Amino acid sequence: MTVEEYNKAVDAYADNLYRFVLKNLRDDAMAEDIIQDSFEKLWMKLEDVSALKVKSYLFTSAYHTMIDYIRKERRYVDMDPAGYELSHSGHYSDLSELLERAIQNLPEDQRAVVMLRDYEGYSYREITEITGLTESQVKVYIYRARVYLKGYIGSMEKVI
Repeated sequence: MTVEEYNKAVDAYADNLYRFVLKNLRDDAMAEDIIQDSFEKLWMKLEDVSALKVKSYLFTSAYHTMIDYIRKERRYVDMDPAGYELSHSGHYSDLSELLERAIQNLPEDQRAVVMLRDYEGYSYREITEITGLTESQVKVYIYRARVYLKGYIGSMEKVI
C-alpha cells in the first residue's frame, strides 16, 4: 500500500469507522482515540496491508480495540442487572431513542455484529473477517440480537 492509497483510505473510511465505534461506545473521545489508533496501526503496517483489504483491516483493528476497552471498563463499573429493562411498556414516540437504548442493552458481541450488519451494511463474510467469529456465530448473534430488539420494542402500537 502506498502513502497515496493510505490517504484515500483515511478519506473513504474514517467517518464510517468513527460512526461504528461511537454507536457502540457512546463516548466521543474514546471513539476518536480508537479510530486514531486504528489508522496508526495501519500506518505501521503500510507495506504489509493490501489496498484491497484496508477496509477490513481498519474495522478489525477498531473492533478489537473497542472490545478490549469495553472489557477493561466492565471491570471498573458496577453492573447492576436490575437496572436493565427487559421490555418497554407504555407509549413512546421517539423510536430512535428507544432503539438506541435497546441496542445499548445488548451484549457487546451481539451489539457489534448487529451494528456492522444493520447499520453499516456489511455482509456476513465481511463481519467474520472483522470480528474473527465464524459465520455461524455471526448469524446466531445477529438473530439473538434481533429477537431481543423485537421483544424490547414490542408492538408498534406501543411505539406510535
